[in-house]
Amino acid sequence: MSQVSARALDEAIAWQLCLDSGDANDQQRHEFNLWLAAHPEHALVWRQLGGIDQQLSPATQPMARRALLQGTNTRRRSLRRLGGSALGLFLATGVTLVLLAQQRPLGDYLADYHTAGGEQREVLLADRSQVRLNSLSALDVEFDTNERRLVLHSGEILIQTAKGDTRPFVVETPQGRLQALGTRFLVRREGDSTELIVLQSAVAARPSSSAQERIVRSGERVYMDRQHLSDSSPAPIGADAWSRGMLVADDLPLEQLIEQIGEYRSGYLGLDPSLADLRISGSFPLHDTDKALAALPPSLPVRIERIGSWWTRVVPVEN
Repeated sequence: MSQVSARALDEAIAWQLCLDSGDANDQQRHEFNLWLAAHPEHALVWRQLGGIDQQLSPATQPMARRALLQGTNTRRRSLRRLGGSALGLFLATGVTLVLLAQQRPLGDYLADYHTAGGEQREVLLADRSQVRLNSLSALDVEFDTNERRLVLHSGEILIQTAKGDTRPFVVETPQGRLQALGTRFLVRREGDSTELIVLQSAVAARPSSSAQERIVRSGERVYMDRQHLSDSSPAPIGADAWSRGMLVADDLPLEQLIEQIGEYRSGYLGLDPSLADLRISGSFPLHDTDKALAALPPSLPVRIERIGSWWTRVVPVEN
């Protein structure tokens, strides 16, 4: 979703609530069409909310479609003009309906392999090792005569190394270097840290600014920043279940669950901050996020709010 001003976004949501209510009168529909035609940004944000074809009456479609065409013709100029300031405004005001998860560094798109939101990708490397990219991941492959090296720029990968090649197999992130010791393992970028989960055999982990290396063994998880490795903890149940289309939560904070489901969902998915620390366990289908969200209310004191098909929020149950 392209960036737009917080004011236009708020106005579009208000109009969608009004028109979706079923109580809008002719005067309100007329005022809506005047608003829609008043500025190209209004048409842009309305189209992003997915409502224009459903809400326009036949008598007023020409005016609105002119606005849409104007919005399309000026989209590039609007993006350049709004790009930095709009994002800052969103963060400052808490209005984050833009899909911030999709705002990715340009380098992600230039990587050898990358996935979009909700996409996974299986890669067979030249040495017959297998790598599966999770949603919103970016990976470079740099094999030479001395080593087999993967550079993970973002997201998460599941690796099954092939046997019979004596060159070191290494995964690098900004936080450090992970060398496989005949193994199956997960690597995930999380902000300024790297998460390592070893599923089979072992991995030698070394932070980028440290000479200390530690062997992380099967069934263990560690976090790595540039200077340190965390203490090992048990690997979470079903850590690689995403590769089979499921998300397994074992006493997981609801905030983390919503974040992971959101990677597989088009549009905005938010959570009321008061619910962030609720814990949940269960299995959730990643490729049917509506079904995954529908499983929350029976287990937790929450309900699902929706505005059209692009805006979803998990909020507390009203007393």
